Amino acid sequence: MNASNRPCLLAVGGAHMDRRGRLDAAHIPATSNPGRMREDVGGGIFNAARMAGRRGMAVSLLSLRGGDAAGETVARAIEEAGFEDLSATFLDRMTPSYTAILDHDGELITGLADMTLYDTAFAKQLRRSKMRQAAAAADAILCDANLPPEALTQLVSIRGAASLHAIAVSPAKAGRLISHFSQLSALFMNAREARALAGLPSGGPILEAVKTLQVSGLGAGVITEGGEAVTVFTPENQWRIDPPRAETVVDVTGAGDALAGASVAALMRGLPLQEAVREGVAASGLAVGSASAAPEFDISAFDAALARVPAPRRVS
Repeated sequence: MNASNRPCLLAVGGAHMDRRGRLDAAHIPATSNPGRMREDVGGGIFNAARMAGRRGMAVSLLSLRGGDAAGETVARAIEEAGFEDLSATFLDRMTPSYTAILDHDGELITGLADMTLYDTAFAKQLRRSKMRQAAAAADAILCDANLPPEALTQLVSIRGAASLHAIAVSPAKAGRLISHFSQLSALFMNAREARALAGLPSGGPILEAVKTLQVSGLGAGVITEGGEAVTVFTPENQWRIDPPRAETVVDVTGAGDALAGASVAALMRGLPLQEAVREGVAASGLAVGSASAAPEFDISAFDAALARVPAPRRVS
């Protein structure tokens, strides 16, 4: 617990420039498609941490950035969010970025992740004494699979008594987490990531993926499927949570991050996983209805969104 008496979350992973292009009409492959591009600071960990902060947590954040204008923009965003910034700046490198192309309904067509800096420098930063101190002071740690394997191993070694949660990020990167399944308190993933981790084909049964992941050592996890029910599992039970129909879908980017951040904040307040994820579903609904991956809201707006989320139902 920090001096403000708020629970302290140590967030480690992606905080970079997010560029989102949205098409004006139906996507036509292999040609120029009219649309609009917007740019702001995002990244799995930054998006999740902002949501956790808005749900009352004190946040310390470690990421990496370059010595360019984008890096300055990221640094300002972290400061404006009120986080303790533990990040390192590499003056001779470019700040990582993610570019998403969305169809006219706001669904992802493709994404391009330019994140070489994360792969080369995260492990060294986690060996700093300052990071060992931050991990020891944290009530919980949330990381994402932007960390390369060596960095994940280092983070596990310094975490002390803090619970460790993770965001899978993408099917291509999620496999980095497999060797640490037994150390994770919960893994947040979408259906594609869950199937990739379980070695199932596209469209394979989610409950089959759950069984495989648990056999592989993952005790607890959360699987989202777009607008379909969210699957929550622990060693003892499984639940499904039906998200309410979104009245307006502005942008799905960051919805899973918002769910993870709000869920971890609720876990830090002592809620069981299935009830914590119910709060995450409410946060996700606020995110998809906003142009921001971590929208601002007051308590009444969140409570109204939460009231629309039904209670978790046990899977027999």
